[in-house]
Amino acid sequence: MAYKFEDLEVWQRALDYADQIHDIAEQLPKHERCNLADQMTRAANSIALNIAEGSTGQSDAEQDRFLRIAIRSLLETVASLHLIKRRDYLDDLDPLRAAYRESEALFAKLQAFRSSLDTDSTVREPSVEYDDEAPF
Repeated sequence: MAYKFEDLEVWQRALDYADQIHDIAEQLPKHERCNLADQMTRAANSIALNIAEGSTGQSDAEQDRFLRIAIRSLLETVASLHLIKRRDYLDDLDPLRAAYRESEALFAKLQAFRSSLDTDSTVREPSVEYDDEAPF
């Protein structure tokens, strides 16, 4: 592969997760296509895009900044899954459950990647532990 990020497992997982989110968004009612569906797919795309952008040979502190943005985008997609469930937009909750489980794995990978960096930043977000119980 030509670019550093293409070899990263976390980036490849982010692509898979984005596909899951896009599949869920396609199942939403028409009145949510230009609202929730667009918002959640943009956020899902942002995860992979920020991983890629942060890998451009910048400092570890700069890469950490992009990974933080990716994590925030990931959490935005998780909030979208909750809205979909709350509003009963899907009859089959299995896609939500699968996406939620993948979000947990992706979150852990992003956090591990951040932890592996040697950042100059004195401000660090605390690691958050999530339980294994999916809410869906």
